[in-house]
Amino acid sequence: MSNPALGLPVGRGLLYLTVAGVAWGTAGAAASLVYRTSDLGPLALSFWRCAAGFVLLLAVRLLRLRRPGARPAAVAEPLGRKALRTVTTGLGLAVFQTAYFAAVAATGLAVATVVALGAGPVFVALGARLTLGERLGAGGTVAVGGALTGLAVLSLGPAATVRPSGVLLALVSAAGGSAMTLLTRRWGRDGKTDASATAVGTFAVTSLCLLPFALVEGLVPHTAQPGRVLWLLGYIATVPTALAYALYFAAAAVVRSATVSVIMLLEPVSAAVLAVVLLGERLTPTTLAGTLLMLASVAGLTVTEARGAAAAEQPLV
Repeated sequence: MSNPALGLPVGRGLLYLTVAGVAWGTAGAAASLVYRTSDLGPLALSFWRCAAGFVLLLAVRLLRLRRPGARPAAVAEPLGRKALRTVTTGLGLAVFQTAYFAAVAATGLAVATVVALGAGPVFVALGARLTLGERLGAGGTVAVGGALTGLAVLSLGPAATVRPSGVLLALVSAAGGSAMTLLTRRWGRDGKTDASATAVGTFAVTSLCLLPFALVEGLVPHTAQPGRVLWLLGYIATVPTALAYALYFAAAAVVRSATVSVIMLLEPVSAAVLAVVLLGERLTPTTLAGTLLMLASVAGLTVTEARGAAAAEQPLV
């Protein structure tokens, strides 16, 4: 239960996903601070996030390749498949981010988040069963159900306006993210993919896709605190982007797709905690209940996945 090319055990993959999910949750709080101190829009912010993340990932990859004794991938990936994988995962990430921001504008943050993040595990579970032959199992079904329930509870609050166009865009966002997860898993199972190259190529494609929208919205922010905005943009590009996605692409190749999608729900949990601690939002009973439900579901599914990996590694007697 490890990737032949990366030598990544499933247990470490689960840890990588946990760190990535928590890191992604910090991006929302950092973005909120950017919006408070500048006029930078969400699409421009997303472009800078991806473009700077691409530069960082590329720099790290080049430094690693130049290191004495650097080991190439165990199995060379066919050039045609590599190009197809890079383009499709990049498009999936671009659709995921762009459609989500559009859904937020159309129907509000709460509804867009619930639909996009809630539909993701369902799409991934169905897609993994149909295309990868991965069974969720009874424990996995309970965990997914608990995670979706926790997400719904977490979103409870003042009445929100639900607009069909926004819901449709949120579903498109979920489909883009799910496709990225499924493709990463499908192409990573044979050990012929390089997670570092996947991350670099994906962000190059995503940046090019987002650039036209960012140009229309306005690339250069106007602010009275340029130092603070640059620091926040640097953080967003480094931790919840370059680091988190590097861990995600490495782990998604060795961990079951449904497990990946549920562990990624740590993102709204992390965001909710930071909203209370850093942004002064009030911790309500529904927020606490939803957070605990989601954490319990993630923990349960992680334990199930780890036990399955350990059982698979036991020699047959």
